[in-house]
Amino acid sequence: MKKNRSKISMYDFSVLRALRKNEELSIQDVSSKSGVSVAVISKLERNQCSAELETLYKLGRVFGMNPSELLNFAESRSAHKMNSSTHTSDGFRFTEINYGNIRCLYGTGKAGSRTSRPEIHKDDYEICWVISGKLIAHLPYEKHELKNGEAIQFDALMEHAYEVIEDCKVLIIHIKKGKRF
Repeated sequence: MKKNRSKISMYDFSVLRALRKNEELSIQDVSSKSGVSVAVISKLERNQCSAELETLYKLGRVFGMNPSELLNFAESRSAHKMNSSTHTSDGFRFTEINYGNIRCLYGTGKAGSRTSRPEIHKDDYEICWVISGKLIAHLPYEKHELKNGEAIQFDALMEHAYEVIEDCKVLIIHIKKGKRF
């Protein structure tokens, strides 16, 4: 544990209290499971000190996180404002936002439109949620007709395409594998 008031403002370790309460653990429970003293945990939860890497490792294990995830969680307490961008693709119009591990696309498509853009995918999961209208999601060995309120999730590395049956609005989400969201 290091006392360094100038760096404490970069991280908000009060998230430890929220994590602990969410797991219904006392400070003593976390101390027993991690080997970190009750005093250090209490000071971290009150942002009275910063954490060494070893402390982050020990505490992270209690909550199923690695040290970088716990540190990122403590750092990400403030909002990150993002401006959307728009593009068209084979009859669809998309408005999208991108963050580190997620890409959200709100799309509208006219009946008869069909889109497939395999070049945009990395190692992602994809969710397609039909807000209104109807479309067919084409996958290598299956196809799914989706209408208002229905969604599908699959590995985006698979070849896939969307075909609009009735004018539709969709929300397509790409989530990078191995990341928290």
